[in-house]
Order: sequence, then C-alpha cells, then structure tokens
Amino acid sequence: MKVNLSSLKERDAWQSLGVKLPAFDVEAMRKATKEAPIWVHFGAGNIFRAFIAALQQRLLDEGRSDRGIVAADTFDVDNIRMIYGGYDNLTMSVTLNADATMDKEIIASVSEALVAQPAEAEDYARLQEIFAAPSLQIVSFTITEKGYALRGLNGEYLPVVSADMSGGPAAPRHAMSIVAALLLHRYNTCKAPLAVVSMDNCSHNGEKLRASVLEVAEAWKNRALVPAGFVEWISDETQVSFPWSMIDKITPRPALAVEKMLAEAGIENMAPMRTPRDTFVAPFVNAERPQYLVIEDRFPNGRPPLEMAGVYFTDRETVNKTERMKVTTCLNPLHTALAVYGCLLGYTLICDEMKDADLVRLVKRLGYVEGLPVVTDPGILSPRAFIDEVVEQRLPNPFMPDAPQRIATDTSQKVGIRFGETIKSYAEEGRSFDDLIALPMAIAGWLRYLIGVDDEGRPMELSPDPMLEQLRAQLANITLGDPDSSRGKLAPILKNKVIFGSDLTQTPLAARIEEYFRSELESPGAVRRTLSRCIPE
Repeated sequence: MKVNLSSLKERDAWQSLGVKLPAFDVEAMRKATKEAPIWVHFGAGNIFRAFIAALQQRLLDEGRSDRGIVAADTFDVDNIRMIYGGYDNLTMSVTLNADATMDKEIIASVSEALVAQPAEAEDYARLQEIFAAPSLQIVSFTITEKGYALRGLNGEYLPVVSADMSGGPAAPRHAMSIVAALLLHRYNTCKAPLAVVSMDNCSHNGEKLRASVLEVAEAWKNRALVPAGFVEWISDETQVSFPWSMIDKITPRPALAVEKMLAEAGIENMAPMRTPRDTFVAPFVNAERPQYLVIEDRFPNGRPPLEMAGVYFTDRETVNKTERMKVTTCLNPLHTALAVYGCLLGYTLICDEMKDADLVRLVKRLGYVEGLPVVTDPGILSPRAFIDEVVEQRLPNPFMPDAPQRIATDTSQKVGIRFGETIKSYAEEGRSFDDLIALPMAIAGWLRYLIGVDDEGRPMELSPDPMLEQLRAQLANITLGDPDSSRGKLAPILKNKVIFGSDLTQTPLAARIEEYFRSELESPGAVRRTLSRCIPE
C-alpha cells in the first residue's frame, strides 16, 4: 500500500491494516477550497500535520466543514515538494499511545501545498489569489519563535530583514515580510477582515507576530513603499486580528521504529529523508495522544467550529493564564530538568528517564511541591490534573521517541520563563526560598551540562543554543574533579537578567545553585550522587 490519492479507493485494504481513512470526499473538498479558501497555514511541519490538520479533518469527517487547509512554507521548498508533493498532500499520522498501541490515520485535510516565496512564481501567485479571497478567515503559523524574530542577538536587523525593508513588498524573503506583503495584497484587493493566528509554542505569540508584521509594514510606509492606510488597516484588530493561543502536543522527529512498523504492515515509501536544507522529514508523523489548543476567540471574518474538534476558545487573559500554567509550572520546567540531567546521565529517551527514581523525584518535586503553590490557574484546565497527566502518562510513554538532546536545544532562551517566573512569584508573594530545592538543582544541572562532560567524565555533544559560545566561554577551564575551578565563574551568569529574568545573586538561590554545581563537579558519578542525596523522598 502507498499513501496517495488513488490508494484511498482501496478502503478495505487500508482498514485491514488498521488505518483510518478520511470519511469525506477529498476531491470535492479540494474543489471547494480552491474556489473559496478559508484557511492558510504557514509552517507545514510535524505539529501542523499531526495536530492542526487533524483538527480540520475531524470537522470534515463529521460534515461540519467542506473545506480544508492550504499549507505553505516560507523556508523549505523541498519539504513542500518532497513530502507534500510526493504524497498527494496526504500524511500518515501515527498516534503513540501509552498502552503500547498505535493508531494510524491518513490525514487528507490539506487541499494544496505551496512554497511561500516570490521566487516560486506559480505558487506565490496562487497565494496572492488566496489572500485576495473574501472567504479567507484564518492565516495561522507554526514556524517556531525564531520565525518571528527580525533582529539578531546583537539587536541589529537580520540582513534579510534589512534587505526586505529597503526592497519593499515586491520580492520579500523573510517570513514576516512575506506575510506583510500578502496582507498588502489583500488590502489592495478585497480588504476583507482576517484573523492572523500564531499557534507556536511561545508566550504572547500573537503579540510577537503582530509586532513583527507591523514593524515591517511601518518600515515600508516610512519609505513610501506602501500607503499609510495599509498600516492603519492591519493595526485595526476589528479588521486584522492577531489572537493569542496556547498549544501543547509532543511531536518528536519521525522514529525509525515507527517507519519499521509501517513497513512491516505493508505500507511502502515511508522512509524519513533530509531535505537539501537539512530538514529531517518523513511521509509520516508520530505524536502522543494528549493535545491542547486554547485560542483567543477574535475572528473578524468568522472561523470553522473548531470547538467541535476539542479546541478551547476563550478570552486573551485565559489564554495567557493557560500558557503560563504550562510553561512555568506544569510541563516545560519538568521537560527542561529532564533534558539536562538526561544528557548528563547518558539517556537518549525521555521515557527511560521516567524509570529513574532520582529523576522522577526531581520532576515531581519541581511540579507538585515547588510549582503548584504559585501556579497560575486558568480555570478551564486543572493545573494538578495537567501535571498528573504529564508525569503519569505523557513523559513515561515508552512509545514516544523523544530525546533529552532535542529538549535541551536553546535552553538559555527558556530558563527565564521555565524557572525564572516561579522565582519571581516566590519573591513577590514573600515565600521562603528554603522550599526551593528541585528548581535550583535544575539550574545547577543546566550549568553542569554546559561544561560538555557527562557524569562519567566523557565528552558530551551539546545541543544548539544561541548563547552556547558565550556561556561556554564564561565557564571555561572548569574541570570535573576540581570544584574549586568554578570559583567566581557562576555569578556573571546567575546575575544575567536576560537569561533568568532577574538577578539571582540577589536571592539565596545563587548560593544553593553554586553548592549543587560544585557537588556535581566533585568526580565522575557526582551528578548521580547529588541528585540522590539532595532531593527528598
């Protein structure tokens, strides 16, 4: 069996393999979408295919919608050509359940897949046509937080952004410039309202998206490259809204074990591949079952009834509270703690770490004992129940091939939210810092990880991080077996408000972090001994 449109006619064969097929007429959906598109999504990667596209498939299956999603990518042409084009825009979705079962489904809700670059003239002209359609309701994004950034770490515009601002909307290359140019095309044609929705896993995502698009548009206006009315139009959120959202679903890179399972079932051509831009992609996606999407309900041109597919629609404050609950207490801090200690202790799977009694005590204390007292309760989800699901089902799931090395990526950009906000809450509420043990140990573990030597004394490859070179320089010449070699070297990092959101040297935590760090440097095996000794039962 091969994943393509013609094979969908072989329903009995697919169902004999346990594969769920679309319950709607795919060709009719594509025709309706082409004539009157309602939804474009930028960032056609795994989280989109496993989650967002599947949401629209639910509505299509149930007859609640007759149109699909147009997938677009500003970055990787070959992802669109190889993965979407090579499989008739269909995806084999594999849900990895905690009870050792796998659910397989062909997702067919993507009506067409386009390269969102002016250099790809035919695709870009089609996108312009879509943006000129009054029927278009949603433009959504999963391009990662980096995709919204206009500036580098030095605060200067990225070269591509500078070129776009000077060159104007005719041939933009940065994602935000491309979106601004397409919005300009809508302004110049139908001027119909639109919701522009970030679904990326970052706080205040709608605010970040809006600020970047407006900054590009303002630069063009200042150079007389666009009319002033265009900036006024996208600034008016009754016309162009930028709803905030919170998304949560672990979607690791395609696993070879899943590919093998599909091949053994007789499903062909599922092998992962690397695009020329070094993106690791596959015709299938694998993901956990739990998923959450909470969206601020501001859609000036209407929207599909996604609440029928499990999406929570609410106000901005509740979205923000839900995001804060997840990233500061209930999931992300636990993930980061497991990531750095997993790397140090030689683990390659998060699920295996959850068999380690020391690490389980660490994350349970971090979440339940130290996090919950200051958690933000959004009202629509229970924080305690959320942590229960994380530690009892999601992290231990043996069929989730998620690696601590992946989670450890860009940790310097995460610790300020994942740990720093809890520290701020303790200070603001006048709580005793004596209660914080797992949190400073997680920070100490990250600093120990940055030494680049694991707990057995072996060199360890570090995950990408924009501050890696700077942090490694500050920790240079610290040696395993010589705790005194760290004397005076942690303070410049711990007082860095850009990293932690506050100066930790002004709190008792700095001394505790240094104590744990020195303990973990004593000799090979010291990380394990420190965890075992310091985290209470």
